[in-house]
Amino acid sequence: MLDFKISAKLLAATALMVGYQGFAFAQMPQQQPDAKAFKLGKLDIVALHDAQFVQPNDGKIFGLDHNPSEVADLLKAAGAPTDTVTLSVDALLIKSDRYLILIDTGVGGALQGSLAKAGYKPDAVDEILITHSHPDHVGGLVLNGKLAFPNATIRMSEAEWSYAKANEKLADIVKVIANHVKTFKPGAEVAPGITSVALSGHTPGHVGYQIRSGKERLFDIGDTAHSSIISLAKPDWAISFDGDKPEGEQNRVKTLGSVAKSHERIFAPHFPFPGVGYIEAEGDHFKWAPDDKSE
Repeated sequence: MLDFKISAKLLAATALMVGYQGFAFAQMPQQQPDAKAFKLGKLDIVALHDAQFVQPNDGKIFGLDHNPSEVADLLKAAGAPTDTVTLSVDALLIKSDRYLILIDTGVGGALQGSLAKAGYKPDAVDEILITHSHPDHVGGLVLNGKLAFPNATIRMSEAEWSYAKANEKLADIVKVIANHVKTFKPGAEVAPGITSVALSGHTPGHVGYQIRSGKERLFDIGDTAHSSIISLAKPDWAISFDGDKPEGEQNRVKTLGSVAKSHERIFAPHFPFPGVGYIEAEGDHFKWAPDDKSE
């Protein structure tokens, strides 16, 4: 089986474009394609693996204004290594009898291989819905200077497209995709059974997507929460990735509380693959309950 690596050049570009601090690229393991399929009503859903980042627990990303030892305590309580924080990078594929839709495209790592493992070709994708324009979500839109999904319409919120176009570090991607982008206002139905949800704070136009089929629902929360441990145990802790940290915190606390109360199944692209499960309330914080059906 082939090993799918993300090149050092691409990784460096990703860190530069996003402005993330502390990406531990040297600790990024080789990535194998992976795909986990499950049903949502009449829809076929597939979680697609793209990459994995291992971040140092150095106070530069998680637990800003807190000592790394406090983060280590949370990690230890969850049975995780205390000196690093691991984040998956994944995408979501939705298949109905009418369309094939991809939500986000990762950084451009193992996604193409994962799509093939699921039994689909890039030119079969009809629509790509973008939660936000950080490169670990839009990096896979372009491959070798061309559209990676040549027949797909790319949709993102109006505010996010404006934000992307103003980011000089995204210029190469924006140039390739510009004629294929269509924008919307959050709250709009962007495809049959898929509604966008405003979740600004992480970026100005960051959105989630609520997917419905019959009585079943799945909520792609985008980057509302990054770590299945830290973001849930301390949702009010700032994270360096959020552009507007107070607004990001407010939306994180609100969204986690809402999905915990409704017991709505979610997809979180940075939680351990496949990132599908439930948020459960525990006092003043939350915990992650993976969905066994999608494991």
